[in-house]
This record gives sequence, C-alpha cells and structure tokens, in this order.
Amino acid sequence: MKIVVLAGGISTEREISVVSGTKVCEALRAKGHRAILLDVYFGLEGADVDEAFTEEYDIAAAAAYIRSFDSRVEASVSAGREFFGPRVLALCKEADMVFMALHGENGENGKVQAAFDLFGIHYTGSGYLGSALAMDKGLSKQIFRENGIPTPESVLIHRSEPRKTAEEYGMAFPCVVKTCCGGSSVGVYITEDEAAFADALEEAFTYEPQVVLETYIRGREFSVGVVDGKPYPIIEIAPLEGFYDYKNKYEPGSTIETCPACLSEEQTEKMQEYAVRAYEALRLESYGRIDFLMDEDGKMFCLEANTLPGMTPTSLLPQEAAAMGIGFAKLCETLIQVSKEKKFI
Repeated sequence: MKIVVLAGGISTEREISVVSGTKVCEALRAKGHRAILLDVYFGLEGADVDEAFTEEYDIAAAAAYIRSFDSRVEASVSAGREFFGPRVLALCKEADMVFMALHGENGENGKVQAAFDLFGIHYTGSGYLGSALAMDKGLSKQIFRENGIPTPESVLIHRSEPRKTAEEYGMAFPCVVKTCCGGSSVGVYITEDEAAFADALEEAFTYEPQVVLETYIRGREFSVGVVDGKPYPIIEIAPLEGFYDYKNKYEPGSTIETCPACLSEEQTEKMQEYAVRAYEALRLESYGRIDFLMDEDGKMFCLEANTLPGMTPTSLLPQEAAAMGIGFAKLCETLIQVSKEKKFI
C-alpha cells in the first residue's frame, strides 16, 4: 500500500507526534508498504506527487526535515498561514491510506478528519465527530455522565468569567485544573491551596479559553485500548513520582507500566466494559484509548478518551497489543485494516 504517515503539526505535542510517526513509518516499511513521513503543517517543498512513494526511502532524513521546521512553528501560526502545508493534500489523495500520527490540536480535534472526509481521503482512527467529542474534556465528561460512566465531578470555567475560589466552585483541595482540549497532560495541575489554584487557572488559560476544574482522585492509574470495538488488556501506569504528567509519560524510567494490570477478574471486566461504553458513547471508530483512575475503595473513574494514542513500541496501546502477542508492526497494519470503513461521517 501507498501510505502517508502524517505527523508534526502545530500542537504542544508536535515532538511526540514526530516520534510516533517515525516509528510507524519504520514498521510499515518493514512490512513492505511504501510509507512516507509527512508534516501536515510544513509539507514537502518541490515533491513530485507521482514519484513520492518510492521503494527506497530514508526515514531518518524525512524526520530530520520535519524537525528542521520546529523553530518556525510559532511564527508561522502567528502569521496566519493556511494549515495544510505544500503537497500535503495532493500526497494524501494519492495514498491508499493516511496513518494519523498527529497528536493534540488540529490533529485529534476533528478538523483534519473533516477536511479529509470532504476530499475523499482515507485515514486511520475516528472520524470528525468522535474526534471532536473526545477532544473536549468538558463535553466528553458530560457524555460519560449521561451514559452512566463514572467520572470525577467537574466544573467548566471560561476565561471571560470572573475568577472565584475553588470553594466557590464547590471544590475541596486538592483539586485538578486542566485545559479543556489539551493532551499529553500539558496544562494539567494538581493544586493544594487557593494560591496554587489561582496560579494554575492563569497558567491553564494561556493554553485555551476553557478550563476543567475536577475533583482529585487519589489512587491507581490505568488505560484500556479499544480496537474495532473490542477491549485490549488493561495497563496500569505507576509514576515513581507525582502523577502521569508530560515528564512521566516520555522520560524513560520514570514510570512503571504493568500489562496486564494486577486486577481481579471482576475489576478487569468492569473497567473494560466502561472503556467500550465510553468508546461507543463518544462515537469513536477504529481504535482509541480510554484512561481511568481507581480510588482506594476500588471505585473506578473514567477520565478521558484518546483518539490518536501514542504509537511508539513502548507507548501504552502497543504494550497492550504486545500482551496479546501482537507485535508493533502488526498492530500498525491492524489499525489500518479496522479504519477502512467508518460509520460516523
């Protein structure tokens, strides 16, 4: 197959996206596919679309080309240039499939997916509807509650509103402040007092105009992959310090990950059931990853859904697949296969 692995972009998760995309491209090339790595925002200058999907391909050079634009992202966004870079749409139209290795803003929020639907471009993962619903934590938590999926109590705050204390919002300390549509735990703060709460609000509002204020749940952290509507083994995430923030997600040795998680059969079935229900309630398709907390009394709380989870061999979803005997390259092919038909368009 001719495959564009789409990465980069303008979000705070640009670097992680490039890492995911590089690993996916390597895996697909090893399987004999004519995969190329492409930055959705900066594209490929001077590329001949008809000859782009060559048998020989230098993935490291492609990744270095994408990273050469890192310092230009902010200025380019400020200048208001159009989102799709040179040759991006032409290359994606020429491909049999676009593997979405994008993370965060304008990658997981449904905008790229909606554009691709209009252009008739086939891509992996959920469509625009599920992507948009899952990206907005305020909205997704409302959908969880309406569908009987337990989630921490929360309040949605807009930047234009007068500031209040945590107590006035009905929250006790510690409480969590998080950006509404962020990813990789960027813009997430656990606050212990009013001063820290006020600072966290101001910092979070530098990322987005809406912020979710959430009850803090002390307990164990888990994630459940759902592929083609079926749950994968549960993985437990145990940071050596703090919570599963950006540092603990991506710094080697900072987190102990156990898959399958040490849970009773009943707990495993219940969490997997909640994961599938969340996947269906948010109108997700093809695959996703649902994150959970479990408190000291064994009560489970669904936090959020990830429509384009990280895709390196040590990322959570690939680890869950490995526990089932599915290697990384085979998983990449599986995600392409289950993405060929979408219901929600």
